[in-house]
Order: sequence, then structure tokens, then C-alpha cells
Amino acid sequence: MNNDRDAKADALIQELQRQKAGQLTIFLGAAPGVGKTYAMLSRAKELQKQGVDIVIGLVETHGRTETAALLSGLELIPRRVVSYQGHTLDELDTDTILARNPKVVVVDELAHRNAPGSRHERRWQDVVELMDAGIDVYSAVNVQHLESLNDVVYRITGVRVSETVPDAVLDRLRDIRLVDLPPRELIERLNQGKVYIPDQAERALQAFFSPANLAALRELAMQTAADCVEGDFRASQQARGLPGVALRRRVLVAVDGLGASEYLVRAGRRMAERRDAPWSVISVQPGGSVDAARQAELDQAFALARSLGADTEVLYGSSVAEALLAHAERAGASTLVIGRTRERPIARMFNRTLTQQLLQRGTHYELVIIGTPSFRMKARMQKSRSVSPFSWQDVPLAALASIFATGMAWGAERWLGLHDLSMVFIVAVVLVAARTRMTASALTAILCFLAYNFFFIEPRYTFYIGARQGVATVFLFLAAALAAGRLASQLRMQVLALRAANAHATALQALGRTLSTAADLGEVLRAGRTVLEQHLQARVRLEVGTLAEQSSGSVLESLDRGAADWALHHAQLAGRYTDTLAGASWWFLPLLNGGQAVGVIGLQFGAHEARLSAEQRRLAEAMVEGIAQAVQRTRLVAELESARVSNEAERLRSALLSSVSHDLRSPLTAMIGSASSLSNYSDAISAADRKSLLDAILQEGERLDRYIQNLLDMTRLGHNGLSLKRDWIGVDELIGSATGRLRRYQPDVSLNVLIQPDLAPIWVHPALVEQALFNVLENAAKFSPPGEAIDISAQLAEEQLQLDIRDHGPGIPEDERSRIFDMFYSVERGDRGRQGTGLGLSIAQGMVGAHGGSIEALPPRAGQGTLIRIRLPLLVPASSDQADGH
Repeated sequence: MNNDRDAKADALIQELQRQKAGQLTIFLGAAPGVGKTYAMLSRAKELQKQGVDIVIGLVETHGRTETAALLSGLELIPRRVVSYQGHTLDELDTDTILARNPKVVVVDELAHRNAPGSRHERRWQDVVELMDAGIDVYSAVNVQHLESLNDVVYRITGVRVSETVPDAVLDRLRDIRLVDLPPRELIERLNQGKVYIPDQAERALQAFFSPANLAALRELAMQTAADCVEGDFRASQQARGLPGVALRRRVLVAVDGLGASEYLVRAGRRMAERRDAPWSVISVQPGGSVDAARQAELDQAFALARSLGADTEVLYGSSVAEALLAHAERAGASTLVIGRTRERPIARMFNRTLTQQLLQRGTHYELVIIGTPSFRMKARMQKSRSVSPFSWQDVPLAALASIFATGMAWGAERWLGLHDLSMVFIVAVVLVAARTRMTASALTAILCFLAYNFFFIEPRYTFYIGARQGVATVFLFLAAALAAGRLASQLRMQVLALRAANAHATALQALGRTLSTAADLGEVLRAGRTVLEQHLQARVRLEVGTLAEQSSGSVLESLDRGAADWALHHAQLAGRYTDTLAGASWWFLPLLNGGQAVGVIGLQFGAHEARLSAEQRRLAEAMVEGIAQAVQRTRLVAELESARVSNEAERLRSALLSSVSHDLRSPLTAMIGSASSLSNYSDAISAADRKSLLDAILQEGERLDRYIQNLLDMTRLGHNGLSLKRDWIGVDELIGSATGRLRRYQPDVSLNVLIQPDLAPIWVHPALVEQALFNVLENAAKFSPPGEAIDISAQLAEEQLQLDIRDHGPGIPEDERSRIFDMFYSVERGDRGRQGTGLGLSIAQGMVGAHGGSIEALPPRAGQGTLIRIRLPLLVPASSDQADGH
């Protein structure tokens, strides 16, 4: 009750907050070109005529004259002009709209990415800010731009949409308007050039805009709109304290295992198929054990339902009607399908039949009652065979309880002087009801009634009652005893049901917790075997492909092996407790993935287990399903990892080829040019010029040799095979070598070098550190504005050499600074652009890290730009190394 009140209070608060803040109206389409912007502007015209203060924040007409004509007469907010990489971009001016403070603003293309440097990265963030200020927003979006549907759209179209809108934005919806256009009409508009230019239209028709894709996206858009409407309606109903009403026609089929379960499942399937509605099959068990015949029928019905595409679930509760109605409300069902219930005299007197209870209490559900010609005969056979409410085993217990209560009452009357002894007998009835079922408690109540009348009501030792008060006393006692016995019996059934549900949930929770830490298939199988052994008390054997995991002492005979193979190949249960190879000592369950068996699990219980209880069977099937999902997860992870490694290898190959071809081509070109000049014009070239050309060949050859050596060193460094050839080098010499090399390639670069006086030489691999410093300087020079100098400083800090390289470029976003040293990572703005391979800084990090140092990107002390800091430890060589000159 408290949870319900809290949920209603939370829903009411959310409803009030939604009414107070600005709200969102979405014009949703299945694809570009369906007319979302046109419909949105038409609605804006209507609101303007109604006197609503509405402005146009941003609308993209894409050159469509009909759409542009609707802007006439509407107030347009000037767009904000943004300059980026030599281009001029127009963006939404959020500040101007906030200052204008209209009632409604129209902002097109909700999923648009803003220009770099804007206050928000995405346009939907601007829209949220406007709504927080109390301004209603009209916007348009296609279904493929919703974040939760991104993967679904990718599977449908093969196109990955990069600009998406979080589904949380839709929580602010006031209205969603579906703008629909049949696929044929949209394709016709595409051919007419009303959506894209002819070249783009032709490519779109071959890919995204195929008729099959458009039909699927159209269905997806309609489902999304329906889900939003139903979710909003449920929230509104909950805020008002009213029960939820299902808007989608989910069919709920209830089976009881009493002779018509499979017939009900097939009938429910046909009904759901005709209505194109989702459907579920459930069974309610009040607690206690279920006989084998009934459990077998339920198992077969659930297996049939799952094969036909239904969800299955077992519910626990003392009242079947209450459990059904509660589940129907949670699942959003609109139709309940049940079989014809038998009318018993006691049911008519007290609780009535299930049908009558549902008719009275489930007024807002459609109730479908299905009967079969053989139902009554099967029900009578089942009643006579296994579900009789009376058992002769109840008689001794009831008699013993009555005798014990009589003795206790006699002792209480004689030694304690009690005269009202009815409570002694009622306690006996309650104790029996708490330990057994209702029939035993009712029989105990009758026997206690007779004993109370015979031994303690005047005249004693007869069943005759001499006074009217005595008649009332004994019959009120009987009524109280029956009521107390029934309540105690119901409480016991509820406790048993809760205990079974708790054990089931605990086992599944333990399995999920264990499987969540399993990283590969072998760990999944080991974890699954451990949990199954612990909670099912059975020997376990798991087989997936060539991997197998089994309990100690597990042996498969030839019949068991045949049952395992049959379960794997046919994706069905086999072995013991089934109708297939029932002589086997193992029970085999397939691990299913999309209807196909990817493995098999065998369970071997004790020889005394002639049959499995319903709880054991359900728990085993649920745990096997969880293991199957974990197996599939590990397979998908392995496939994704393999694909990632393959992609990374391909990117590495492409980037290395690009980098090597760029770095090696320059010295090769210079060498070839010089050699060609010497070969063709040697007689006409003076000695000084020939020497200059030969020096150029030598210099470029040495430069080429350094490049190749650095690449080889970097390759060996990545495999921990590089031996650093350390030597003493002055810090000024190191910086001078790197800056001199940079000036050869970029003569116009401006450098400010500040070196702390009296810095001692450092013991490093000079070529590697010089290469790392050069990579950082080259990266800074690429993005430093013309005329702005690059600042280089060297000093001692915390007993380390600290080199700071600062540029005055656009800088790197804070959340991406830690990633710029990743191999092949390039940000779209900041100090690393798309023209780079993304290797320079990662190579620098590897070279510095080989020396035990560190490199990091920091925000500048003042102004724009980026500060790259390199720290190298001040190592001292061993005496042998110093003597050898290494």
C-alpha cells in the first residue's frame, strides 16, 4: 500500500512539473521527405491565427518552395553565425530566443549536431534548455534518430545513423504527431527531386529508400508513436490514482493443467495472430506440490507456447483471480483467455468460480471463455485420479488433534478452572490448518465441534443441547473454527508460494551474479556447472561445441550419449523425465539461441528421484535459459573482439602505409632528384654544385635511414623487444636538434625556447627522445595560428626533467585530452584534425614511456591552446655501462 501511494505521489509530482516547464511537441516521420517540416509550419500558422505567441527559431527548407512559402508572415529569429575552419555556419540562437521568451518556438531537425564551439554539442540540448525556461518547443525528427532504435534501424537498412536523440528527451513530450506517407508516394517524391538532388536520389533509392526499408521504418514509427501515447496515458492515470488501461491489445492466456491447456494455447495463438497482438501464457499456482499428470500437461503447454512465439510465466498466489488480474495490469493486457471452469457447490456458496470472480472484478478486460467437448470428461477423470479435495490420510491427523484438544480442555477445566474452552479447540484447528491443507482443517473443526459438544456442553456426554445459549455457542464455535482453519490454510499456502518464489529468485540471482563475471565461454560453463550443482543438487554436464564441463564422477552411457545428441540436434528435451529416450539416467536440456541448439546441459538426479517436482523443473529450465544467454553473450563478445582486432589491424596497416609513404617519399624524392641531376648534367655542373648535390643525397639518405630505424625501434618497442641505447646528451642539444629539424620542414615556424640554466645532461636514448619531442613540436606547429610562437620550456620539477610545449591553437576538449595518445584516435576539432593518422602522439608516448617517463595533455595556463608536458626521470648509469660508453 505504501509503495502504491509513493508511486502515485511521484507520478503526480512529475505531472505537475511537466505542466510547469516547457513541453515538447514532436512531428515524427519514418524517413526524410515525408513532410514533417511542412506539417510543423502548417501547425505554426494555425497557432498564430489563434493568437499564440510563436516564433521560428530555425527551420531547414532544403530548397522546397512549398515549405519556404509557409514561413511568410511568421516571426523569424535571426540565426547565429559561426565560423569554423574557413566556413560560415548558421546555428540556432538560443540566447536570443530566451531573451524574446515566446510561448512557442519552432526548432527543426532535433538530432542535428551543432558547430564546434557552440554552447551545446547537439541541438536537442538547446531544446531542453528552452523548455527548462518555460518555452514550448515544436520540433521534427525521423524514427532512425531515436537512440533506442539506432541498432534496429541499422539491422533494417544497413545504415548506421550517427546523429541521435536520447529517449529521455521524449519524457518531456506533450504531443507526438505522426507524419505518414506511403512508401510509393515517398519514392515518387524522391524521383521528382523533392527530397534530394537527382544524383543523391538515385543512390538513396538503391540503399536507404528501398520499398522494404521504408515499409519497415513506417511500421517502426507507428509503434513508437503508439508506445509514447500509451506511456503518457499510463502516467496520467497513475497520477490521478486510477488503474492503468491497456491501449495495445495484448492477449493473456491462462492455463491450469486440467485437460485443455494445449487447446487454450492454440486458441490464444490464433486470436493474437488475427489481432496482430503480442501474447503470453501463464499459470497460477497457489503453493504446495502439483501432481505429476498436471505438471506434465503444463510443461507441454508451455513448450508449445514458446514454440509459437509466446512469453510464459508461472505466478504464485492464494487467489487465482487476484494473481491473474494483477499480472494483466502489469503486462498491459486487454484480453484474458481462460478455459471453462467447473462449478462446485462449495464454490457457489463461498468464493464462486474463477469465471464469476473475473467477470465481477475485471470489468475493463475482455474476457474470453473457451470450452471443449471433452473438457468435462477429462476434468472428472482428473478429479477422480489426482485432485480430489479429500484424502483418507487427513482422518488420523484430525482425530489425533481432536483427542489432544479434548485432553487439554479437560485439564484446563479441572486444574485451571476455565469454563470457556472453545479457544482450546480453535487453537487445535489453527495448528492443523497451518500444517496441512484445508480439508484436514475442516475435518478437525467438525471433530472438535462434536467433542466440545459431547464433553463440555450441558448435558454432558450427549449431543443434546439443553439451552438456547448452548446452541448458539457450539454453532458459533463451528463457524469460528471453520473460518480460522481456512485463514490459516490460506496463509500456509501463501507462505509456501513465497518460499518457492524466493528460492527460485535466489537461485536465478546467484546464477546471474556468477555469470556476469565470466569473461569467456570456458568460465561461463564452469560458473553454470557450479551454480547448477549447488541449487539443483544434481550432477551436471555442459557441452558447447568442443568444450565440455562436468561434475566429478559423471559418466555417460551409450543411451545417455544418444539422448544428448538427440537434444542437441532437435533442440528439444530428451532423456529421463521425458518421452524421448526415457530410459537414460540423465535429463538433457538444449541451450537455445534463436530456436537453434548451440549446446546441451545434462542433469543427473539421485536414483530415488522418480520424477521432478514442478519447482525443480521450472528452476532448471530458467537457469538453463540464463546459461544459454550467457553463452550467446560470450560468443557475440568474441565475434566483436575479432572484428575489432581485424579493423584495428586494417587501420594500422593503412595508417602505417600512409605515414611511411609520406615520411619516406620526401627523402627519396630529394635523393632521386639530386642523383638525376648528377646523371644528366654532370658535365655542365660545377664542382661546388656537384658537392652540394652529393651532400644532399648523403643528408637525405641519413634521414631515410633514421626514419627506417625509428620505425623498426617502434615496432620492437611495441613488442617489448627494444633495447635502449642510452647516452649522455645535453638538454639544449636535444631541444636544438628537434627544433632544427622542425625548421627544415616548416621554415616559417616561430619558437620561443626557455631552458633553465645549469641543467645537467640526461641519460637517455637520444634518437628516440628527439623523435618524441619532434612529434610533439610538429603536432603543435600544425595547429598553431600563423604568427603565433610555440613556447618550449625545460626545467627540473620533482627530480625529473620537465619539457613543456605549448601552442596557441584551438585546444583540445577536456573530455578528450586523455584519449589523444591512443593509436589512430583523432578528434574532429582541437589539436588533432582529420588530416593526421593519429600515430604521432601515440609513438611519442611509447618512446617516452620506454624511458620510464610520462606525457600528458593539460589545459594552458592562460588563453587558448594546449600544453603537452613530457617528464623524464633523471637516471644515472651503472659504472659498467658508463665505462662501456652505453
